[in-house]
Amino acid sequence: MDGKLYVCATPIGNLEDITLRVLNVLKEVDFIAAEDTRHTIKLLNHYEIKNRLISYHEHNEKKRSDEIIKKLLSGESCALVSDAGMPGISDPGAIIIKEAINNNVEIIVLPGATAFVPALVMSGFDTDKFVFEGFLPNKKGEKNKALEKLIYESRTIIFYESPHRLTDTLKAMIKAFGKRQISVSREITKKFEETVRGDLEEVLTYFESKDIKGEFVLVVKGNEEVIPEISIDVDKALRELIDDGMTKKDAVNHLVKTYKLNKNEVYQKSLEL
Repeated sequence: MDGKLYVCATPIGNLEDITLRVLNVLKEVDFIAAEDTRHTIKLLNHYEIKNRLISYHEHNEKKRSDEIIKKLLSGESCALVSDAGMPGISDPGAIIIKEAINNNVEIIVLPGATAFVPALVMSGFDTDKFVFEGFLPNKKGEKNKALEKLIYESRTIIFYESPHRLTDTLKAMIKAFGKRQISVSREITKKFEETVRGDLEEVLTYFESKDIKGEFVLVVKGNEEVIPEISIDVDKALRELIDDGMTKKDAVNHLVKTYKLNKNEVYQKSLEL
């Protein structure tokens, strides 16, 4: 009989934010795969749980996934945990979950603490529709491009950010979003938990005057501007631009950027010319 993979959410700061179900699973499984065994052992010791730990992190994820799958197929059960929150959400876990699916291993996800949901609720912004972007790219150019794609996003937008990148990211957001409203939460569930709200420039000014510490969740209000419907004959516009000397690629990019069109649809039309 095959084992089961239990994906377990763990506390993001306060050790009391863990479910009884997760605690029972951590006791009963054959072994625990942890992002950092040194971190997880503190949680286990706090609840007087003794179990076998193996490391599972971004540097050994592929190799370790193969080893864990073999154990699962031999009948052992595994609890997968990250240092904080839900494995696979901006943390290691996605690879082994995909491998478990490919090998028909039963996966049981145990809900629990996560940072972006409390931050979203505390923002006061629309919670009916939102998008979670995780961490933005490190490189400035790639970060700016990622934000530009979200300029017309009407849903609430959520990001994770680290302390040493916070002010640079806020500056990039000002460039893309202007004086859009933002709510920034840090150290959620911890002693120095804090949420700062205001427009992007106000929040940047606040954090530039502070010693920035902790992990951050940035919640940006969606674009409330009404984007006017623009009627355009795409085939005709593509032909005219190409006749004027543009390459197909440049013509497609020009129309997409100017008229906020779907790039795939414009690209397909360019192939038909």
